[in-house]
Amino acid sequence: MTLRKTFATALRVLEQLSHDPRTLVMVLIVPSILLIILRYVYDGEQLVFDSIAPMILGIFPLIMMFIITSIATLRERTIGTLDRLMTFPLSKLDFIFGYAIAFALLALLQAVIASTVVLGLLGVTVLGGTLPVLISAVVAALLGTSLGLFMSAFATSEFQAVQFMPAFVFPQLLTCGLFIARDHMATVLQWFANVMPLTYSVDAMKQVTLHATWTSTLTKDLLIVIMYGAVVLILAGLTIRRQER
Repeated sequence: MTLRKTFATALRVLEQLSHDPRTLVMVLIVPSILLIILRYVYDGEQLVFDSIAPMILGIFPLIMMFIITSIATLRERTIGTLDRLMTFPLSKLDFIFGYAIAFALLALLQAVIASTVVLGLLGVTVLGGTLPVLISAVVAALLGTSLGLFMSAFATSEFQAVQFMPAFVFPQLLTCGLFIARDHMATVLQWFANVMPLTYSVDAMKQVTLHATWTSTLTKDLLIVIMYGAVVLILAGLTIRRQER
């Protein structure tokens, strides 16, 4: 793995994305639209919306980046781009980390836009301030990118890539503590939630919402999410394969 080849891959991906307005709208605009819709779902319960909106900022970026990254990476493999790239002195890690860098920049833009909508346009107030919200949202989006890169290695079609979301993300969504406190769940579900990364992304947003200062728990939650993302990204580089013919 070399930095020059990794950044060259990232630039190629960003150039491709610049010519794909539908993907850009899906990543940058759709999460904010969904948050606005949710605000008016809770039109008569502003306090409820204020309490859950920051936590959703730890969920939507992960889900959106998971879908987009898994499909985009799979497309590279199915149309033969990966096969052609492997004829050059380009390692799988160059390919994976190049994609990760490109989508990380996209994730940063997504997090900035969504956080601006929630904290500005929708008027949600969090005790921790804007910067911790933004950092937590970006970390969640990066985790989604890593998971999408990893899961794409196990799909043979774009439809299969999308199917991984309800199979892998939805169980985490149900047990992460968004709908009910984890200590009120069945013990086996608490064990499951305690080893899943989305739990700690949501917990990080809870810390930002409830505490005016940066807490040690927030640091721990973010480090766990980053660790998951790094490990999954390395696994993605090791497991990605060429398209079978």
